[in-house]
Amino acid sequence: MPAIKPWLTLTRYRLYWVALGFFLSICVGITASTAITHTSIEEQSYWQQIETQGKNQEVYFYAWGGDPQINAYLQWVAKQVKAKYNINLVHVKLSDTSEAVSRVLAEKSAHNNRQGSVDLVWINGANFATMNEHSLLLKQWSNQLPNFTLTDPDNNPAVTFDFGIATEGMEAPWGQASLTFYYDSLAIDGSENNKPPTTLNELSRWSAQHPGRFSYPKPPDFLGMSFLKYALVMLHEQSPESIKSQLNQPATKQNTALVLEPLWQFLDKLHPTLWRKGESFTQSGAQMRRLVDDTELSLAFTFSAPEVPAAVQRYDLPTSIRSYAMDDGSLSNTHFVAIPYNASHQASAQLVANFLLSPTAQAHKQKPHIWGDSTVLVQSMLSPEQQALFKISKPHPSALPVNSIKRTVSEPHPSWVEAIMQGWQMRYGVSP
Repeated sequence: MPAIKPWLTLTRYRLYWVALGFFLSICVGITASTAITHTSIEEQSYWQQIETQGKNQEVYFYAWGGDPQINAYLQWVAKQVKAKYNINLVHVKLSDTSEAVSRVLAEKSAHNNRQGSVDLVWINGANFATMNEHSLLLKQWSNQLPNFTLTDPDNNPAVTFDFGIATEGMEAPWGQASLTFYYDSLAIDGSENNKPPTTLNELSRWSAQHPGRFSYPKPPDFLGMSFLKYALVMLHEQSPESIKSQLNQPATKQNTALVLEPLWQFLDKLHPTLWRKGESFTQSGAQMRRLVDDTELSLAFTFSAPEVPAAVQRYDLPTSIRSYAMDDGSLSNTHFVAIPYNASHQASAQLVANFLLSPTAQAHKQKPHIWGDSTVLVQSMLSPEQQALFKISKPHPSALPVNSIKRTVSEPHPSWVEAIMQGWQMRYGVSP
């Protein structure tokens, strides 16, 4: 029997260590599981905190107010976020986004870094560049919106770069747009001598042959500036690379005259053939659209193709309207919303921005009779039920035909907006 005791002792200790090891493995597993659960909670807690902090607040949304359909859409958004979060969305209507930029800049100069009056702003590339340069925007928020993943940001630089500048989470994409032309098919019937122009050079010749039937909005209107940027890019298509590349670089005193001279030469020739001989210009795309409806203009353009059938269905344009894209290129970009760094209701603004990115809001916005603004959501990222929200049974005859845009061209560097506007005002500034 004494010979057996060491074996029993060894067995007893072995069983002890086995049991201890088993116990520790369970503990480690529980700890790991707890850590994973804790991490998941941490990942979710940011948005949960935003939802908690953002409810029952006001959001002052500074956005262009020149189009009644867009204004009506924002009223619909206000009702949705009111029901969902009890947020009171106030649309502060702007004639130009620079008004909001100036306000935030003035607040920063006055050291108002916490109680800013602008909570959310509809922004374009030029104003984004200005606000970014002066550190006026809240950073790293848009990439944390739950609906931002539906834009497929890892494979879609259009939602992470604005006019070539990385957004760094300072902007949430809202819609996509391309310069689209439209015409009255009763006035331009497509016959051999009466076809719509499909290049910038053809446009110049067409306008000379049909004086007074085309125009563009006066800068600094966004649509008017878009036409001028399209013209500038096209005019430099055959320029030496050393000059052409300047469009992607900041405008300077040294390169401005060289780059913009072809544009002034083009406009000097074009303006006498325009509506009212270029002595007066419309103030907006909406006014240009009314001139088409009144048959004063035969040819016009928009920066959002679905706006055309939407206008026809609203009886703002005749049923004879047809849309098309220029063969030489369509200026294209994405428009965004941003939150100033000193916004009073930052969490609430994020809730609104996330709703603007929801399939429900994006699909409603894209409906021709609502707004007709193209979605920024990538269809492959949506569920079948969400994809169904965007389907239209039959395109309207006035809509831009599928796959019409053969070539897209990028916006020049944002600094060229100011250079073009100053040069235009100096040469062609006229009364409305």
